[in-house]
Amino acid sequence: MPQKIDTIIFDLDGTLLDTLTDLTNSVNYAMARYGFPAHSEDSVRRMVGNGVAVLIERAIPQGRNFPQYDSCLKDFQEHYELHKKDCTKPFPGIMEFLKEAADRGYKMAVVSNKFDLAVKGLCEDFFTPYVSAAIGESPKAAKKPSPDTVFLAMDELGSKAGSCVYIGDSDVDLATARNAGIPCISVSWGFRDREFLLQNGAKRIADTADEIWEILREMQRQ
Repeated sequence: MPQKIDTIIFDLDGTLLDTLTDLTNSVNYAMARYGFPAHSEDSVRRMVGNGVAVLIERAIPQGRNFPQYDSCLKDFQEHYELHKKDCTKPFPGIMEFLKEAADRGYKMAVVSNKFDLAVKGLCEDFFTPYVSAAIGESPKAAKKPSPDTVFLAMDELGSKAGSCVYIGDSDVDLATARNAGIPCISVSWGFRDREFLLQNGAKRIADTADEIWEILREMQRQ
């Protein structure tokens, strides 16, 4: 008899929060400071998912070969820290889902490749009291698709792999769940579309927050 799922570990950007406009604005602030062309939201959508260092590497025409890459990254981070909530908001149905999950007794955590301070701040502002652990990129753990942040979240929640499910919007999330040895539910409303997710091995895809419940019910029956 499989263990009952009682823990949900979420990705943040593109899964719980629509952060694309604020990320794009901060990328373009950094680009403008060094005379680089601006990027569209659709362009930034394709750059995110592997942490801010990679995001800025992809945004700068010369990538990390740009002599002032580190300064550009720092400018982005400082601007984003000040403006990370200007336009950011939960995706439709997310707050209702989190409340219902809490009412049903699920333990919940967020793991993200966004820098740790921003992850903790956003989760505190948007998802208190539902999310008990929020873990971002830091020297303490390798970023996704390494499973390290997932394992840290499990430790904080006191959960075992057999009782966890991971929910994310990207190929990085699929690989993270696979590396952590837990099942993944992909969502189609984030930074990667349904076709891309299927091409990258997605087995379960939710098109709305309510559909996550249908998938979870099916998983609990298996």
